[in-house]
Amino acid sequence: MLLASGCGAAVTRKIVPSSVISRKEERLDPALMQQLVGERDGDAYRIGPGDQLLVAVYGHPELAIATYAGASTVGSARGALTVDNDGSMQLPLIGSVKVAGKTQDQLRKYLETELAVYVRDPKVTVQVTAHQTTRYYLLGQFVSPGIKFTDRPLRLLEAIGLGGSVAFSTASLRTAYLARNGKKLPINFRRLLREGDLSQNIPLHTGDVVMVPDNTFEQVFVFAGAPNGAAKGGPVPFRNGRLTLMQALATAGYGYRDRALAKLAQTRLIRSEGERAELFVIDASKIIKGEAGDFELEPGDVVFVPARAFTTWNMAVEQLIPTLQTVSGLMNPLVQIRYLERSR
Repeated sequence: MLLASGCGAAVTRKIVPSSVISRKEERLDPALMQQLVGERDGDAYRIGPGDQLLVAVYGHPELAIATYAGASTVGSARGALTVDNDGSMQLPLIGSVKVAGKTQDQLRKYLETELAVYVRDPKVTVQVTAHQTTRYYLLGQFVSPGIKFTDRPLRLLEAIGLGGSVAFSTASLRTAYLARNGKKLPINFRRLLREGDLSQNIPLHTGDVVMVPDNTFEQVFVFAGAPNGAAKGGPVPFRNGRLTLMQALATAGYGYRDRALAKLAQTRLIRSEGERAELFVIDASKIIKGEAGDFELEPGDVVFVPARAFTTWNMAVEQLIPTLQTVSGLMNPLVQIRYLERSR
C-alpha cells in the first residue's frame, strides 16, 4: 500500500486569484437613520378612528357617555362610544368633538375646558376601552400574516411575534423590508433575526408594513452601459439559490458585442443590507479569461458594467441613476435613500 501510494500521481491544487480590484464600505449617516426611524418609545397612546371611549364627569352622571349612549350599545363596552371614521364623536352638551390624535390626558383637559361653560369646575375622566388605532401589517412569510391590532406601540420584534414568527425555511431575510408612509426603511432583518442585533429592533409607528418575501423570488439587478450614456438590463433571478456574476451577465443578454463596448475590467457592484453598503470594483474580464474566479452574487446586488472607465464611484452612479429610477420600487432601501433620493 505504501509503495502504491508512493507511485501515485501527485495532486496539485491551483489557487485562483480574486477578481475584486477594490472594495469599500459605506453607511448611512446615523443622524439620518434616527430621522428615518423616529424613536418613539414611551409615547402616550393617541386616540384614533375605531377606538371605544368611556367618558365620565364627577358629580354629573347625566353627562357620562354611558347615559348619553345607552348602557346596551351593541358591539361596544358597556356605555362606550366608538370614534367615527373622521376621528370625531358626539358628546353631551358639547356636541361633535374631534378626538383623533389626542392622548387621553389631552382629551380630558379639552373636555374640562369645554364643559366649564356649563358645569362649575368639572372633573372629567377618559378611558379607552378598546384600541383599534395601533395596527401593523405583516405580509409574506409569516406563520400568521395579516393585520395586527395592539393597545400600544410595539418594537419590530414584538410585532413579528404577533405573526407567530417568520417561516425561515422560505423567507428571504436579505430582501425583507419595513415600509412606512410608502417608503422602505433600511432595517437589516438578517442581523436582527439571525444574529440577535437589537440595534435593528426599532419602534414601530401605526400603519407600518413588515414585508418578508419568498426566497424563490430573489434576484439581482444587472445593467450595462452604452456609449450614449444609457444603461440597459434589469432584474435577474437566482437559480436554485445561487447566482454568479458571469451567469447574471449572460442571463441579462450581455454578449460579445457588448464586451467590446463596455469596460468589463471596471465592473461595479453595489451590495446593500440595512444601513450598510459595500461597493466593489470587479475585473470581470479576468473571469472570462480564466485568470480569476467567478464572483458569487447575493440577493439585491446591483451590477453595472460601464461603457467607459470611471475614476470615481460617484461618476459611475451618476450614469446608473436614470436606470435605477425605473426599478426603484424593487431596490433595497439603502440604494433608494443613498443614491436615488440625492438625485432629486
